[in-house]
Amino acid sequence: MVQACSYKNKIDSNYYCQKLKFSCTQINKLVNFKTSKGDFEVELFGKDYPVTVSNFLENIENNIYVNQKFYKIINFPQISFIHSGVNPENKFYIERKQNLNKTSPSIPLEIKFKEEIRPRYNYQIKNPKETENLVNTFDSGSIAMVKSGKKKSSSTEFFFVTNKIPELDGRYSIFGKIVKGFDVLEKINKEDYIKAVLISN
Repeated sequence: MVQACSYKNKIDSNYYCQKLKFSCTQINKLVNFKTSKGDFEVELFGKDYPVTVSNFLENIENNIYVNQKFYKIINFPQISFIHSGVNPENKFYIERKQNLNKTSPSIPLEIKFKEEIRPRYNYQIKNPKETENLVNTFDSGSIAMVKSGKKKSSSTEFFFVTNKIPELDGRYSIFGKIVKGFDVLEKINKEDYIKAVLISN
């Protein structure tokens, strides 16, 4: 069993929200992805991943995902990884950096354990047994932020998975899951793009 006291860094989500200059959302939210293949709905886990979700909601409000391609799709026999978002090294990000109010192209890796009140930041699981106590693991339709170094996530790039992948649990911020329209995700290919992402509630 993982004890809360075993984790020494007690910095909370409010610290990172202030540092990254956005409002902390600590409730779950629904967002609607409108894509060239159709629409699907995602529940964002703001209750357990406030920094990652708050950052993602700010991106949506700044319209940075409008007309963005699903730029990388990795297909394996049992699972697909479907990437989208904005690479901080590309021209679009550089041109809009001031408007995006981004202080960094990365945010802290954020994971949550069942027994703990606060998420852990900049902490990556090394012991596979620890994954049993995670609040969220990779499942069909999970959304996570792309990694930016070992203990950080990209502030703008994300990916979906189409099936369970326990090998990656505890190494990424899994901050939401498709709750409606999963069949649309399965049809997406590299020619497809996001028309818009809208906050439903």
